[in-house]
Amino acid sequence: MTQAHGSMITFSRPDGKQVQGYLAKPAKLEGAPAIVVIQEWWGLNDQIRGVADRLAQAGYLALVPDLFRGKTTVEEEEAHHLMSGLDFGDAASQDVYGAVQYLKQHAAKVGVTGYCMGGALTLLALCNVPDVSAGVVWYGFPPLEYIDASKIKAPVMGHWATQDEAFSIETVDALEKKLIEAKVDVEFHRYLARHAFANETAVGPGRIAVTQFDPVWSQQAWDRTLTFFGRTLWK
Repeated sequence: MTQAHGSMITFSRPDGKQVQGYLAKPAKLEGAPAIVVIQEWWGLNDQIRGVADRLAQAGYLALVPDLFRGKTTVEEEEAHHLMSGLDFGDAASQDVYGAVQYLKQHAAKVGVTGYCMGGALTLLALCNVPDVSAGVVWYGFPPLEYIDASKIKAPVMGHWATQDEAFSIETVDALEKKLIEAKVDVEFHRYLARHAFANETAVGPGRIAVTQFDPVWSQQAWDRTLTFFGRTLWK
């Protein structure tokens, strides 16, 4: 587990409501690009804080909006309940938008990345939030009819698991086709893996059967992500 070195902050949504988030700062703040990190359905937990910390160590200012307003869980049933209670349109157009606006005060370019539920929200944010310079989606998408690909102006990278029982690889193919037809700069990678292959806590007995951490694919996807953000977010 990465040692957390960020802090909780409060920022405003476009509608004026306040949201909390976890902000991880790089050693050199001046000139650093920023990235909004969107949680899985477990909430703003140590694992997703660790993702923000790793991005900070790589030189980025990283902010994780607390979409569940302080609630976290390790139980699948409770996670499903929390996710079901989330207004995805509101989360993308207000919480994530507000996070991007906050980061734009500190950075010239802001990217968005998210995992599972957060991957779906990353795609929605790319459609709904101006000022996003790049997006990386990790094994998650909303119903494809909710994606207006013509509105996506930023380059997109996606990491997908061919054995994903939660998000079928056939739908990933349809998503890729939709983005390509809309002339989106898209780069999808497929891995012989299960859902949540980049989540180091998705291991061991008691975890959901459909998830499985894969350290090799996880590292490759992370390296590709840093290369992609390096190309799209640094001036």
